[in-house]
Amino acid sequence: MASTSKLESKKINGTVVVVKKRALELVPSEVVPQKVYEILGDKVTLQLISSVNGDSENKGKLGNPAHLRDENKVGDESKFSVTFDLDEEFGAPGAFIIKNFNPNEFFLKKLTLEVDDPSHGGMHFVCKSWVYPAEKYKSDRIFFVNQAWLPSETPVKLRWYREEELLNLRGNGIGKLEEWDRVYDYAYYNDLGEPEKGSTYVRPILGGSTKYPYPRRGRTSRSPTKTDPNSESRLPLLMSFDIYVPRDEKFAPLKMTDFIGIALKVIVQLLVPELESLGNINLNEFNSFEDILKIYGGGVNLPDDVLQRSSAEMLKEFIQSSGHEFLKYPMPQVIKEDKSAWRTDEEFAREMLAGINPVCICGLKEFPPTSKLDPKVYGDQTSKISREHIQNQLDGLTIEEVIKGNQLFILDHHDTLMPYMRQINMTSTKIYASRTLLFLQKDVTLKPLGIELSLPHPDGDQHGFISKVFTPQEDGVDASIWQLAKAYVAVNDSGVHQLISHWLHTHATIEPIVIATNRQLSVLHPIYKLLHPHFRDTMHINALARQTLLNAGGILEQTVFPTKYAMEMTSAAYKDWVFPEQALPADLIKRGVAIEDPESEKGVRLLIQDYPYAVDGLEIWAAIKSWVQEYCTIYYKTDDMIQKDTELQAWWKELQEEGHGDKKDEPWWPKMQTLKELTDSCTIIIWIASALHAAINFGQYPYGGYLPNRPSMSRRLMPEPGSPEYEELKTNPEKGYLRTITPQLQTLIGISAIEILSTHSSDEIYLGQRDTPDWTNDKAPLQALERFGKKLAEIAEKIIKMNNDKKWKNRMGPTKMPYTLLYHISEPGLTGKGIPNSVSI
Repeated sequence: MASTSKLESKKINGTVVVVKKRALELVPSEVVPQKVYEILGDKVTLQLISSVNGDSENKGKLGNPAHLRDENKVGDESKFSVTFDLDEEFGAPGAFIIKNFNPNEFFLKKLTLEVDDPSHGGMHFVCKSWVYPAEKYKSDRIFFVNQAWLPSETPVKLRWYREEELLNLRGNGIGKLEEWDRVYDYAYYNDLGEPEKGSTYVRPILGGSTKYPYPRRGRTSRSPTKTDPNSESRLPLLMSFDIYVPRDEKFAPLKMTDFIGIALKVIVQLLVPELESLGNINLNEFNSFEDILKIYGGGVNLPDDVLQRSSAEMLKEFIQSSGHEFLKYPMPQVIKEDKSAWRTDEEFAREMLAGINPVCICGLKEFPPTSKLDPKVYGDQTSKISREHIQNQLDGLTIEEVIKGNQLFILDHHDTLMPYMRQINMTSTKIYASRTLLFLQKDVTLKPLGIELSLPHPDGDQHGFISKVFTPQEDGVDASIWQLAKAYVAVNDSGVHQLISHWLHTHATIEPIVIATNRQLSVLHPIYKLLHPHFRDTMHINALARQTLLNAGGILEQTVFPTKYAMEMTSAAYKDWVFPEQALPADLIKRGVAIEDPESEKGVRLLIQDYPYAVDGLEIWAAIKSWVQEYCTIYYKTDDMIQKDTELQAWWKELQEEGHGDKKDEPWWPKMQTLKELTDSCTIIIWIASALHAAINFGQYPYGGYLPNRPSMSRRLMPEPGSPEYEELKTNPEKGYLRTITPQLQTLIGISAIEILSTHSSDEIYLGQRDTPDWTNDKAPLQALERFGKKLAEIAEKIIKMNNDKKWKNRMGPTKMPYTLLYHISEPGLTGKGIPNSVSI
């Protein structure tokens, strides 16, 4: 920061950069820009706040109000000049107050003050915030100089303003929140159900109870329902974008345009569930894999009379704008090179290491596999896979030898699903709890050995379960049965991925950390500056998810097998959530796919050497950890500084006791007393928000956009010999397969949703990047970030090199689909690569 003497002049010139509010009108095919609201410079005032001189209450002195003038338009931005007239006693500015007397809000990007020292390049106030008319605010809008200070190091005259700003952001916990409010507060997940529509739409409240523990969400303050005062009322579907989140947490206009353009596919289908009855079109079944491939070419063709007779106006406009290519989808990467390679056992197993959900496979250390379910409730749940089922598939080794050699692995969804099996199978869904055993071969690929499909015991849970074991088959109806067995596993894995690996372990667990950070860490705090980029758009995408994805009757309930029990199942999974185990090395060790190795640079040794997610992930993890350690040591020279940092301690306390309040008494929370605890915790937060989310999100459409590869529902149980379904498998195995998995309408809704989730917006900011080069005035963090970016670029080069090395078979696989989900940057669109800084979609 420039010295005080440099700024002791009567006049200081500056430049203010703003983006004007643009009226947006939603139409079925695009977002059309309308009128741009003007900003009158004489109706905006700025007052500088001194960081060195002030009144007896230790509040920094206010300068005279200054107005904007001389507007210069550059693209969407407007640059205004401003001149501050200060007395000689003012000293160095540390903040400014802005008041907007225009009738509409505008987006304030930054204020730059000219200083006498040309080498300094100006004093920057990076704002990045919507400023509403002054009448909307109860307190003045204040912005601070682009400097990181611990609370104890903050200039005395700025401390009152620092503390006051945090109080404003916390709110008072009561009252209706309006779009101009900037309040970050907590609430339970009590807005998923719609009890006023009847018992079918009632859902349990998640959070605040031992039965249904859950991370907290952002408070929206909508009124309670009349039927249940503990449930919050919901917005109509078409008002989803009006849901409250603090305005600065909402998508930027460019991203909103990208998002809405794709989202209309889903919205139209949700608005018109009777789509299949619009004419001579069958939206109930695909009859062959070839039928499915057609939607990636010309879309679903609608007859001309349907285009004329559609009754829903929005549907009609959307269909007519699309013509005969209604619901056309991009070609999923998994079938680009080979249309049938997804069916191979090798690809089925490879995707457990390099697919959408590479975070569930575990090493198996005992045979047969056991269960952690309470035997008093569920009886004996020990697997019934026998030696005879798998012994002849182990390349001449015994089961004991392959266990000792770390060559036996399992994808185990048995315990997750068994408690919900009876309820789920009473709906239109018919599923099994599954266990899949795999053998690690000499070429480091996995070979499926057997699949156990289980149902609750017909005589009651206390009697355990009944199951059948299926082993790989290559010919006739047995091969078709084996394909179906793999499909049931894929259905389970798809649901666990979407609900637990994806939603719960990234979106839901990060949101309360976003809230706590904004409530307890000032924008001046170095840890706020470290973490803030990793929270971009998270609250908004989560709020939209509660509106259309996670709610009763929403997209997930329509397209994923647990139906109405989906979110309840995530609450059960949250009971096992442990913050320190979200660290990648800890997760790999816990799952038995790696062991501690102090001699290794990464601290662990993988037991599956060719495990693309883990190999690339450990590289990214190490790079993040190195960056975080370097950054934190710039500001904290001793552990004592961490212990005495009042904001940091309040942040960590609230994150546990409020944000993850149902876990507040767990002994595993770091105590936040040492530099190691700080760096480890920040590394975990950044890992979850960036690389972990990227690895399990942006492959959704590339792998799952072709539903036969990743079906999300099954509608009937395994055909029994002698049944019509069994005979159909003999004569038409493709039809039998498609009659079992997700039907056509749900397929179209589902892949429309994952197309949105897998698409990078045009304004995405990736790991190692910041949205402005002026994000901090401190040179050491800027240099450290540059080193971090270079390290990520080196990792990207390694990824490409490994993908091109035929030695690593799991990186490409039979589908010839390179593993790039942890390649750190990307172009906009459906690319199957790129690590955004945050859970932004």
